[in-house]
Amino acid sequence: MSSAAEQEAVPERALERSGPRVWPGAPTPLGARCRVGPDGVAGTNFALWAGGAEAVELCLFDADGTERRLPLTELTHEIWHGFVPGIGPGQRYGYRVHGRWDPWTGARWNPAKLLLDPYARAVDGEFSLPAEVYGHVRDWPQQHVADTVRDERDSAPFVPKGVVVQDDDDWSDDRRPKTPWPDSVIYELHVKGFTRLHPGVPEHLRGTYAGLAHPAAIDHLVRLGVTAVELLPVHQFAHEDHLLRRGLRNYWGYNSIGYFAPHAGYSASGTAGQQVGEFKRMVRALHAAGIEVILDVVYNHTAEAGELGPTLSLKGIDNRGYYRLQSDARRYADYTGCGNTLHVVQPQVLRLITDSLRYWVTEMGVDGFRFDLAAALARSFHDVDMLSPFLAVIAQDPVLRRVKLIAEPWDVGNGGYQVGAFPPLWTEWNDHYRDTVRDFWRGALPDVRDLGYRLSGSSDLYAWGGRRPYASVNFVTAHDGFTLRDLVTYERKHNEANGEGNRDGTHDNRSWNCGAEGETDDPEVNALRLRQLRNLLTTLLLSTGVPMLVAGDEMGRTQGGNNNAYCQDNEIGWLDWSLPEDPGRAQLLALTRRLLDLRHRHPVLRRRAFFSGRPQRADGLRDLAWFGADGTEMSEGDWYAPSATLGLYLSGRDIPGRDDRGERITDDSFLAVLHAGAEPLEFRLPGPPWAASYELVLDTAREDQSAAPATRHAGGETLTVGARSVVLLRVGD
Repeated sequence: MSSAAEQEAVPERALERSGPRVWPGAPTPLGARCRVGPDGVAGTNFALWAGGAEAVELCLFDADGTERRLPLTELTHEIWHGFVPGIGPGQRYGYRVHGRWDPWTGARWNPAKLLLDPYARAVDGEFSLPAEVYGHVRDWPQQHVADTVRDERDSAPFVPKGVVVQDDDDWSDDRRPKTPWPDSVIYELHVKGFTRLHPGVPEHLRGTYAGLAHPAAIDHLVRLGVTAVELLPVHQFAHEDHLLRRGLRNYWGYNSIGYFAPHAGYSASGTAGQQVGEFKRMVRALHAAGIEVILDVVYNHTAEAGELGPTLSLKGIDNRGYYRLQSDARRYADYTGCGNTLHVVQPQVLRLITDSLRYWVTEMGVDGFRFDLAAALARSFHDVDMLSPFLAVIAQDPVLRRVKLIAEPWDVGNGGYQVGAFPPLWTEWNDHYRDTVRDFWRGALPDVRDLGYRLSGSSDLYAWGGRRPYASVNFVTAHDGFTLRDLVTYERKHNEANGEGNRDGTHDNRSWNCGAEGETDDPEVNALRLRQLRNLLTTLLLSTGVPMLVAGDEMGRTQGGNNNAYCQDNEIGWLDWSLPEDPGRAQLLALTRRLLDLRHRHPVLRRRAFFSGRPQRADGLRDLAWFGADGTEMSEGDWYAPSATLGLYLSGRDIPGRDDRGERITDDSFLAVLHAGAEPLEFRLPGPPWAASYELVLDTAREDQSAAPATRHAGGETLTVGARSVVLLRVGD
């Protein structure tokens, strides 16, 4: 028999003989973290917040699925914790949490259900949602009380497991682009859909993080001229039961269940922790190309749905601590339309969210976030509150206040529409911009008042509290709704493939099919559609604010009229890279590149402050002026008169601010004429002092936009503007 000293000297051999032991460990950090324990013993510290729980078991799983349960007996400030010697990277694990089953008071503990660690940094396996993964008896005959009957079947064989991940990454060689907001151009894309059909990406990498990091994928982004990709959700997510029963899957990913884990389904290298390294390599590759990475994050709800939903993680850890419940605690407060709402006012929930955000910035390298249904996060106990704990914590956090923060400024609850209300650190998706531009080009605006605000940075929404024009993320399309091509091809949604009888998706598309519903061989209709695409893209990329493009819109991508393709993990949702083979689509791509290059070269299109509209010099010229078709400045009454034409003069002489060396910023001046009328228009170009001459830069009435027209016109001359077109002219001497 060896001495006690000898046993302490060989702890690994002792572990092999006796099986895993649990040492006290530490309550921080939460999650599973590899570390060196007492006497230099390597292992993993496990820590789980489970307020109100009576006991917690750590469950370790071998490769063959064998489960070993280890009680965590240490409890510090409602955190159950323990250090397990010998456990290292790649170990699969989960938790079983014991407590009362009393749904009438919101208590739904059920140790028969294996629970995913909310802080798991990698997840292995998929949620298939059989009856065993529900905490209640799903097939109980009386469905109205089914959620009150506890299901005792073991869920472990049917749910994914967390994976222990090694902390061994060094970001010292990474160089974040740190693109200023005014210079930013956002490109919203789906990690899988962007490269799933890309011929330049090796087949085994398509649809993965590694595929997006491939030079062929990055080359398109660089040549296009965008500065940031906004990735649809990449947090580990689950598929809804109603989709699985119809043979479909959640494609977009707005059904999160793991806020620290990159979704394993997008990994080409493996799911036993390899997905973490692959994601980091993707971020590095994009950064090296000068492109920032923004994540679309879903902290407003989880994949556990309402009282009839599955028990996957938070619901079984502490249902009352994590979710907003109604006065009838069996029921969930649902401000999201997805069955539940995270209770962000609770300290542990706020900690979960902010820990997750900091993790993605500091350890995964991302540059910002777009918050899905951000108004739900800003609710205090009921109402949306711009002094809420969530917004207050973000504002003072030394890491998070420095990254890009984008709000989807609404939710589905009462008072949830908050466009223009978020505080100065935030930018917002501006749906007023979307609706106005769509309505203008389909001929549905009675006048041009609202269009003037949208083109010039939406000062009516954002010129308060120190906010700037870049508080407005301008977009015409997003993942949710028609693509740009479908916007000019369909007047009605065509969502039959979703299996919901075409009832899903919005009816308010503000689209115009140009005379025929769906695809057609009519050359006049197709020519008009291409012109409308050029008009919409040109309007977006000339507007003051931060433009956002959706992947594929620059090539005329279609979803066949589906305006809610959240469950279409197929050619409907994937980007078709053969589109540029069509001359019209190739010209559209060339125009987008040219517009983005123009925006990059001209600071007058990327203003850091709102226009004053007042004379800046003795000659009476202003930084912004509006003109009617007669070449005179618009009067107050002109704004209220029916019109489908607006002239916008942008002065480059008086741009507020200084460059990095303290020098004044000057630029060319431009005149843009937007004409949505069905007939050509004679527009008189403003003469001196506005301009002695003009050089034609762009005319969307022309099919080929690959090169500048470079035609000169004298001030005071009448210019023929084509029906439904945009003309951009550079002011000459």
